[in-house]
Amino acid sequence: MSALGNIMKKELKEILTPATIAPIIFMAILFGSLGNAIGGIEEELQQAPVIGFINEDQGSFSPLIASIINNRSDVVFQSTTMSDKERALKQINEKDGLALIYIPSNFSENILNDSNGNIEVYWIMQGAGILDSISSEVVEGILYSINYEISKKLVEKNESVNASITLNPSRRIDTTYFKEQIFTGLSPSTIVGILSSQSTLIPLIIMMIIMMSGGTVITSMALEKENKTLETLLTLPVKRVNIVIGKIAASALVGLLLAVIYMFGYSYFMQSIQFGSAAQTSGIDLALSTQDFILMGVLLFVTLLSALSLCMLLGTMAKNFKSAQTLTFPIILMALFPYFITMFKDFDTIPTALQALIFAIPFSHPMMATRALIFHDYTFVIAGIIYVTIFAAVTISIVVWIFKTDKLLTGSSLARKLMKFKKKKTKGE
Repeated sequence: MSALGNIMKKELKEILTPATIAPIIFMAILFGSLGNAIGGIEEELQQAPVIGFINEDQGSFSPLIASIINNRSDVVFQSTTMSDKERALKQINEKDGLALIYIPSNFSENILNDSNGNIEVYWIMQGAGILDSISSEVVEGILYSINYEISKKLVEKNESVNASITLNPSRRIDTTYFKEQIFTGLSPSTIVGILSSQSTLIPLIIMMIIMMSGGTVITSMALEKENKTLETLLTLPVKRVNIVIGKIAASALVGLLLAVIYMFGYSYFMQSIQFGSAAQTSGIDLALSTQDFILMGVLLFVTLLSALSLCMLLGTMAKNFKSAQTLTFPIILMALFPYFITMFKDFDTIPTALQALIFAIPFSHPMMATRALIFHDYTFVIAGIIYVTIFAAVTISIVVWIFKTDKLLTGSSLARKLMKFKKKKTKGE
């Protein structure tokens, strides 16, 4: 029985290592944070949305519409003339509002004459994340209630209106303002749906490339130490700078190959997939230009270079293959965190502190670049290229310094001693 207990104790010590426990703890914290965010969205859904309301209709349905809107929303601007539209949109934007609802003067008249009454909605969209469009669902619920209550009133009063108009008396005309662009015929939820592939598929591919290439570099450094090949390499009459540059250059070529393969695959993906007529007729141009592909390729290359140099820096801390598994966790953490954040929230809508953190993580920039290029935000992409390049240069400089200290091997000066021994032996011969 004691032998069985000792074996179990030994196995538990080998299994319950920081490499196995830390990812579980991180995932628990991550999902807990997402749970809090979803809980916050539920509270947001229960709050009255901030909107503007322009009602030119004086017909029989006008009081009903005004009652529903005023009771279920926070109306920060109200008028009876469409000439106040620009002033209304400006005030709604200042109040972080969601939309301006406009009821034309012929709304009630059209319904009673067997035609749909138009409701024009001018959306002010702040972000294109999945959670950013949740608040607009509240306004859409109000519009649905207006449609439903008008239908009920037509049935109760036995108005001589045909069945199709009775069931669907109003027709919504959407116009969305987002990133200094105007998209006619699209609501925020539709735009988010169109961009969903860029918010999920592309960051996932980038995350997998970084994790795979990063883990390979760390493992390679650990195996060189474990197999004693690094000791031999450090005793050769070769400058340490050349060793580092050689390793970085080889890793960079692999990164460049991965970037080229990715860009060809992504180009084919963008040309092959169809997003429907809504994207084609709304003014959202999902096709990236040659300049966009070049910027994406450069950003992806320098990001992979920074990832590989960071992994080499972590690899210098590994003593063997087993310890290398633990050191891959920071890379996984730095890839997963921006992946989930950029999937659910737009960079422009997250808090400033979180923006700084996301921007500081070099892996996050390719995940956000596609959406930025679609909306011609070249400043953000170029700033990302400059920052990631500086990050890679600083990291490479640190790796070079570590190689020059002769403390790479288990923190000792073994390499220097071997070098001196080899020189003495050469002189003796």
